[in-house]
Amino acid sequence: MFSLITLALLMGAPQTPAVDDFSTRVTRAKLAEGAATGPAYQKLFWDKTGNPMTDTLKGCIKSNAPADKSPFTLVADISPDGHPLRVDVRVPTPVAKCVAGQFSAWTFPKPPVQTGQTDYPIEIDVSVVP
Repeated sequence: MFSLITLALLMGAPQTPAVDDFSTRVTRAKLAEGAATGPAYQKLFWDKTGNPMTDTLKGCIKSNAPADKSPFTLVADISPDGHPLRVDVRVPTPVAKCVAGQFSAWTFPKPPVQTGQTDYPIEIDVSVVP
């Protein structure tokens, strides 16, 4: 009886893996970075984001001591008016979640218009260098 139940459960299991939304979002962001308007927007984005991001990371490490300083990736979509939407991190350590929470409240330069998309994807790889 046990093997019939097991077989029935296995047969009902999905045959293809689910789409990894996070990985798809990272790929979309990398494609946007490499597009014709990508380098110019990256410069505007980092001119506005660089120092606040560093300060936020330092503050999140301090407020989560002893902090897990593992590298993480942040993905977000920047709305046409510059507001971050759907901010997510992988690996979701307390430091990464802290950074994502603060990042969610910022306003960024208006992104370039992309054909077929209303929001502009962005990804940031974060590592703590000793």
